[in-house]
Amino acid sequence: MNHGYAQDAEHGKTIFKACAACHATDHANRVGPGLGGIIGRKAGAVPGFRYSNAMKTFGMVWDAKILDAYLASPQKVVPGNRMPYAGLKNATDRADLVAYLATLK
Repeated sequence: MNHGYAQDAEHGKTIFKACAACHATDHANRVGPGLGGIIGRKAGAVPGFRYSNAMKTFGMVWDAKILDAYLASPQKVVPGNRMPYAGLKNATDRADLVAYLATLK
C-alpha cells in the first residue's frame, strides 16, 4: 500500500468499512445518507433523509477540503450535526478515504 503523499482510494475503501455500518456507497439512505455523488453535492440535500437542522443550514458543497475537515472533526465543522463519530485523526487515512468517496457516483 502507498502511504506517501498520493491518495490511495483502495486503502480508503478499506477505511470506509467503518462507515458502512451507517452509510451506503450509492444513493440509498440508511442511518446516514447515501454517499454516492458526495463530492460536489450540497450538504443536507439528499431527498428523503432527515438531516439535523445544523446540516440543513450548513449550506456548503462537499469537496475534498471540506470533507477532510469534517471527517477529522464532524462537530467542529458542523456543530450540532447528528453523526455519532468522533473523527478520523490520521491525515493520510482521511485523504485516502476522501479519494475513495470521490469514486462514488
